[in-house]
Amino acid sequence: MTTTTATIAIAGGPARAGWFTQAAQITGRWLTNTRRQVWGAAFSLVQPVVWILLFGQVFSSLSKLPGFGDAGYVTFLVPGVLMMTVLYSGAWAGTGYIDDMKSGVMDQLLTAPIARTAIVTGQLVQQLVICLAQSIVVLGIGWLGGATFPGGIAGMAVALGVALLLGMIFCSLSTAAALTARNQVALIGISQIVVLPVTFLSTTMMPSSLQPDWVQTVSTYNPMTWAVDLARDALAGTADDAWLWHVGGLVVLAALAFVWSVRALRGYQRSL
Repeated sequence: MTTTTATIAIAGGPARAGWFTQAAQITGRWLTNTRRQVWGAAFSLVQPVVWILLFGQVFSSLSKLPGFGDAGYVTFLVPGVLMMTVLYSGAWAGTGYIDDMKSGVMDQLLTAPIARTAIVTGQLVQQLVICLAQSIVVLGIGWLGGATFPGGIAGMAVALGVALLLGMIFCSLSTAAALTARNQVALIGISQIVVLPVTFLSTTMMPSSLQPDWVQTVSTYNPMTWAVDLARDALAGTADDAWLWHVGGLVVLAALAFVWSVRALRGYQRSL
């Protein structure tokens, strides 16, 4: 006696979409929301314009100090602004989950036969798409502002890849914070507490050699510094001896942050 595929499907219950299909559907849903509110992602580019075209010009004389090399301050600043844009964008990634909690969409989603990792991955991919688009625009603004990229297309590709790694870290952290705090005001407070020290205790705006000793020490272990220095070297067409350690550190942090965000989602579900 033979058993048909149809019989197996009926006996096993309704067919369930594969993991990649689930993640793609979640991504599609978030991308649709982005298209409907594209002004939000576009408005976030105002800050890079101010940093590069205004801040970069006002403090252009800083490039005369030792430690900046032959490049102008705008060229030095662009990789930092690139990572700042990704950092700030990622820090707000959790707001979408809080909106879903308030509207009841999250509760409905958790009753569906969807892998929890697919839910988190789907939203993360959408955020990384936004980060990639913003990063490309930032590099364009930097070029228009007078920055030079001796590393060429390959260097820009590496810088964009590093930006996505940093984006994955902070998008996942924001997701975990949102699912834990479950409050918009709390998420804003947590984001501000994190992003400002991470930005200013790094080489985003000033080379390490010109920073106070204690800032240099903190900056050495700051993932923002790792990302900025990697992007800066890539765009300059140079390589740093520590690049492998920095890339590895960012990959490990991205993986840990992703695991935390999935655990936070499961913790939220258990609390219902």
